[in-house]
Amino acid sequence: MRIAALQMRAIPGDSEANLARIAAAAADAAAGGAKLLIAPELAVTGYGAGEAFAQIGSPASGVVAERLGAIARENGLAIVAGFAETDGGERYNSALFTDGIGTNAVYRKSHLYGDYERHWFRPEAPGSIMVELGGIRLGMLICYDVEFPENVRRLALAGADLVVVPTALPKGTSGTFIANHMIAVRAFENQVFVAYVNHCGADDHFTYAGLSRIAAPDGRLLAEAPAEGETLLFAEIRPEDFARSKAENTYLYDLARQI
Repeated sequence: MRIAALQMRAIPGDSEANLARIAAAAADAAAGGAKLLIAPELAVTGYGAGEAFAQIGSPASGVVAERLGAIARENGLAIVAGFAETDGGERYNSALFTDGIGTNAVYRKSHLYGDYERHWFRPEAPGSIMVELGGIRLGMLICYDVEFPENVRRLALAGADLVVVPTALPKGTSGTFIANHMIAVRAFENQVFVAYVNHCGADDHFTYAGLSRIAAPDGRLLAEAPAEGETLLFAEIRPEDFARSKAENTYLYDLARQI
């Protein structure tokens, strides 16, 4: 299965503009043969929306899901995109999977990063949200979640082939290390594909690292974006191509033997 990842410069608080950008990327992704488009953390609202989160949040089955579902349906692909989810009086930093034809799933971020996220969002207990697309089992995490190895391992043990990680990685030394080293290690140590999809540019609150990455089970990068500028990455997700890597690096099998 071919996937696409949108490194995006979102406009904080302008959901219409951000949805239009995702729609344009979906058309380009579909033209490039992709069956899945991944957009960054809080791509619909902009990560730096701040006070606007209170006005532009949406329920899991609300207008954001409807709009992303329509974009997916019109382009014949599935979409994963971050949004601010409202549920009663609570707000979550969430990612929606939709194929536009009846399969929706929402993952809520479990590990909130810093005072900014803790002010605007409620954390969810760690869990394994899984869907199947084109014969690929897909699990979801958001940004800081991937920096805790237990989260990726949990999805791998649940049978994930691909872990998608919408993110808002900030620019800096640690961000560069995460993108250039940690993502490939997470893929290698769990024998899964990892798609880590970031913002670029800056807003009033944050400057983003860019450096989106798609890593393979053997630790190789299948696609990588620069630090600056929007770009659409493509990669082929073929688990059978990595049978040799799984045979050599039997972490999950050996772990199961000890449980």
